[in-house]
Amino acid sequence: MRTTILIAAATLALAAAPAAAQAPGGEALFKQRCGTCHTIDAGGAAKLGPPLRGVAGRKAGVVAGYAYSTALKGSGVVWDRANLDAYLARPAARIPGTKMTLGVPAADQRAAIISYLATQK
Repeated sequence: MRTTILIAAATLALAAAPAAAQAPGGEALFKQRCGTCHTIDAGGAAKLGPPLRGVAGRKAGVVAGYAYSTALKGSGVVWDRANLDAYLARPAARIPGTKMTLGVPAADQRAAIISYLATQK
């Protein structure tokens, strides 16, 4: 009986492992959710949105070469984890008048994207 329970538990654990391994990381989520409008490349040119390399810890609306909304430029926001999370969850609620319309509703995806952005200096 004990052996049967151990085998069943091991089988369930092994079956769950591939699903966890397939969960996309921050880089993959960035490419999927943000990459159409933003680049992360060093020296990358603006697309529909500004380049995001070095965004973590930076004041909002200051990258040269992108025409930010007046709302974002005047927001005074510094992109720390809390501000990035609130903005990515609901951009227009965090900074009314922003150009960004698409958010990332899932908290785990936002956290992964923010962690990835924090590594891109």
